[in-house]
Amino acid sequence: MQAALSLTTREAVADALYRAVLAFDTDDQALLDSALTHDAVFDLDGRIMNGLDAIHSECFATVSKLDTTHFISNVRINVVEGASEASMTASALSQHFRPGTGKTPGATNLMGGSLYVIDVVKDEADGLWKMKNWKMKLIWSNGDWGVMSGN
Repeated sequence: MQAALSLTTREAVADALYRAVLAFDTDDQALLDSALTHDAVFDLDGRIMNGLDAIHSECFATVSKLDTTHFISNVRINVVEGASEASMTASALSQHFRPGTGKTPGATNLMGGSLYVIDVVKDEADGLWKMKNWKMKLIWSNGDWGVMSGN
């Protein structure tokens, strides 16, 4: 995946987050990998995953198989033009259903509201901004946590 030349620096930084959540929603591991550094750290509300392999096995393998959507808003980016590092914060709303039940009326689900704090770096090899540290703090949840574990 090559960096889109039409994106401003701020848009390209935010695109790392957008690629990651879209990857979870569409079960696209290659897209997720384009959004994270190889040694990325994902802090999922205190559960730490170090590196792509851990993120794949401990999070992506489960969440990407669910009927799920993530909505991102209130993105704030701190970047200096020409720099190779930046940070951002965002609010996220996620909704998860067991596989194949997202369109079923009355299906159990889990919805959550989170705050993200993210450090990103520019990968000079492909020109893409990638998340190096992604901290997700769950603020609230509503629904059945069994959705996440298949129960």
